[in-house]
Amino acid sequence: MFSPPIVLQMPDNLQMSDEEFYQFCQINRHYRIERDRKGEISIMPPTGGETGNRNFNVALQLGIWSEADGTGICFDSSTGFILSTGAERSPDAAWMSLERWNSLTPEQQEKFPPLCPDFVVELRSASDKLKPLQEKMQEYIQEPGVKLGWLIDRKHRRVYIYRPGMDVECLENPATVSGEPVLPGFVLNMAKIW
Repeated sequence: MFSPPIVLQMPDNLQMSDEEFYQFCQINRHYRIERDRKGEISIMPPTGGETGNRNFNVALQLGIWSEADGTGICFDSSTGFILSTGAERSPDAAWMSLERWNSLTPEQQEKFPPLCPDFVVELRSASDKLKPLQEKMQEYIQEPGVKLGWLIDRKHRRVYIYRPGMDVECLENPATVSGEPVLPGFVLNMAKIW
């Protein structure tokens, strides 16, 4: 069985700056590490083969669409983003408009970009509890510039759709999920995701 994330609580006097956290993550590259707005650090083990394959298929479909569309760029699950709350998060897949990306300095692009992407995807793995992922999605959707988020719950074959200022929509066992109007023409085929 896969182990859940390890959550480290840090005393106020041991909080890392963004640069120190970036260096901490570089030293521990074999883990996926996130930090929430309270400074708690979550250390997640690498995914298993099945989840890794499903993450890849989400990123592949998004990447193919993005290359054809040409208005933005994609990111994989290894990319950390600094949110306005101070949290550092790594969605399983993400897309950002070129306008927002190009507004960053080269140093900001090289490290953890200090903004949340326009579109974020989280894929629930076997070890993930649903509630923390839903809380993470709520955190994303409140960020400036975020327009769309999907939480894919493979266990229950549901896709939760998050949009700013709107109630969460839940699709039951959809064959496809459309990114309209945020991602014109992008349709995720769920056959390779379930």
